[in-house]
Amino acid sequence: MLVPIFTLNFKHKVNPHMVTIGKYDGIHSSLTCATTAGKVFIHSPHNRAERGGLMTFSNEGDLSLLSINQQVSAVCAGKLNSNIQNDILAVGTPTNLLVYDIDKNTDLFYKDTPDGTNAIAIGKLGTIEQPIAIVGGNCSLQGFDQDGNERLWTVTGDNVCSLALVDFNNNGQNQLIVGSEDYDIRVFREDEIIAEMTETETITCLCHMADSRFGYALANGTVGVYDRAARFWRIKSKNQAISIHGFDLDSDGVPELITGWSNGKVDARSDRTGEVVFKDNFPNAVAGIVQGDYRHDGTEQLICVSVEGEVRGFNPASDEMRGNLMDTNVEQDTIRELSQRKQNLQMELRNYEENIKAGTAASTVLQSRAAAAGGSGSVSAEKLFPPGMEYNKIQMGIIPASTQLQTTLTVHEGDETKPPHVELFIATSNDTIVRAVLIFAEGIFEGESHVVHPHLSTLSNMMKVPIVPPKDVPVDLHIKAFIGYKSSSQYHVFELTRQLPRFSMYAVCDTNTPQPKSSCVFHVSERMQRVLMWLNQNFLLQADLVAEGGILNVAFMSLRGAGPLLFQMDAAGQITIRTNDMDLAGDIVQALATFLNQEDLQTNVDFPDEMEKLREVLVKVDEYQAVRQKLTAEMADHSNLIRSMVVRAEDARLMGDMHNMRKGYVELYNMNRDLVNGYKIRCNNHQELLSALKQVNQVIQKAGRLRVGKYKTAVINACRAAIKNNNVNALFKIIKTGAA
Repeated sequence: MLVPIFTLNFKHKVNPHMVTIGKYDGIHSSLTCATTAGKVFIHSPHNRAERGGLMTFSNEGDLSLLSINQQVSAVCAGKLNSNIQNDILAVGTPTNLLVYDIDKNTDLFYKDTPDGTNAIAIGKLGTIEQPIAIVGGNCSLQGFDQDGNERLWTVTGDNVCSLALVDFNNNGQNQLIVGSEDYDIRVFREDEIIAEMTETETITCLCHMADSRFGYALANGTVGVYDRAARFWRIKSKNQAISIHGFDLDSDGVPELITGWSNGKVDARSDRTGEVVFKDNFPNAVAGIVQGDYRHDGTEQLICVSVEGEVRGFNPASDEMRGNLMDTNVEQDTIRELSQRKQNLQMELRNYEENIKAGTAASTVLQSRAAAAGGSGSVSAEKLFPPGMEYNKIQMGIIPASTQLQTTLTVHEGDETKPPHVELFIATSNDTIVRAVLIFAEGIFEGESHVVHPHLSTLSNMMKVPIVPPKDVPVDLHIKAFIGYKSSSQYHVFELTRQLPRFSMYAVCDTNTPQPKSSCVFHVSERMQRVLMWLNQNFLLQADLVAEGGILNVAFMSLRGAGPLLFQMDAAGQITIRTNDMDLAGDIVQALATFLNQEDLQTNVDFPDEMEKLREVLVKVDEYQAVRQKLTAEMADHSNLIRSMVVRAEDARLMGDMHNMRKGYVELYNMNRDLVNGYKIRCNNHQELLSALKQVNQVIQKAGRLRVGKYKTAVINACRAAIKNNNVNALFKIIKTGAA
């Protein structure tokens, strides 16, 4: 087992997720953590010179405190200038980004981030020459260079929770991996989305492993590893993963996924299998995990920090322990595994032998009764056995060898007893009964699994399971059914997998359904049969759709209450999607473009209700901005007034004028109360402004999803420019036509 090579205790409480490490002097690594008191402390054991400016030298000796005077929401260290070895420190708050040069004790730049700063990543991205500080906020991504110039801006689906720079395409350039609250992992090539993976919870952590592999953690305790868009493995814990990091701890040449948990556990898992290769425990939750040459001996240590400020550093395994941190014996593990398999097979064999004996006994009884009845065995079992004695009670677990499990998926529009849903129908091909069904599916059931176990009195050879997918994503249903007879003590397990189509919560309806006001129109150079194939694969249909008279016209009704969806295509290749749901139209455009391999796709859209809502939101944004400026000006005036009142009150105290001193401090008390009330109003106004800006960003993101490739990027950038110039009419035109 590895033991810590060094331990520290900072005696400061550390915020979860807010631990980083940087070489601020270009040589020595310094551990940096954010505290709950609005401060950031830097541990510099190699640099004991006292600092001034914003930084103060603490009593702990090696700690320097950077006073932010706001709630810290993210910290990250890295190089913003490729020509200088020194790292800089980026500190995010709910309203600002501070980029600080620790070595020179100066600000590099200070930026307002109206969308908040939830996560920060520093490094090179795509073809941008210099490194940038990327800020993930309220549905938006911003990138700043060393001078504070904005080099990147785009929108994403929801609030950003985590960022990581990974060479996703193995092309020698970094792409940006973004995890957000809408359960999606998105991969950006600069401001263009090139891949999306849907998970089952908020993506709280991301980290680079090696090459195109990256680790991820979810809010529900899941951690795992992706290689590009393919997931290698995942595990789920009842505890929450606070921090993850890729580090080669067992010195086998491949980084492991190091995870720090909310219960204080730290474990290292193989990046290929998820098998635990190392574990340790803190008495408190882990706040962060980083790596750095902290002893300045040329070896990178794995450094784990707890929320109470305890630090442990681990060196990679020595040559003797290489690849075997758990002190396990491969031969013993193999023997143990084979013994377990042997035991399972012997148990299965005994069950089969008992079933054969039971079947032979049943056959003997049947023959003897048939002979007693004077027949030749052709007499039915029901006639040979008296009431109350069933033949299958003797049969135990034997089922006919020809037994098959049949499944169908249908759309159920709901009735008085059940809401609308997709119905999974499971049945056997004979008189055997379905005793229980287990269904494993991501993102549909709570806990990702669902068990149906009917009462004995309702057992039959079929079962109906209602399924309600919350989002329009394709889902694999892994089904395990227990098949036998009512009195069976052992059951045969049938396993199969069915895919739930992406748009399964839409029922075919009459094309004469009233048409929605909103539409999306575009042109594709593809045969109608290809589009028909996509429709048949992505919607849950009882029979394949066909085009009549060279025109495709089909209507669906949303089972989630979003109203009708009309899909039309003419002989010239023009496709019209009519729906009032802008998100749904974007999903259809993206899915169809992927199926048809359309790299670039321009559309004309018309969503009057969405545009009216956007207009109202923009009016609110202007109002909130005006109130914010007014409140800020009032606070500045009050601050100046307070200074003069304090001076007058202190002068009165020094001169013994108790009456005027008391009067001055009463006025100060009232002024302070007004300031506190004003601050509360300002906080509420800020929250409302954030909510409104989020809605604006989401509409821009929806407008982008209605286009593909370069047209999508152009729409987002043009919308950003229109908002900066406060040109509302241009914004609406861009969303509608795709160009200013």
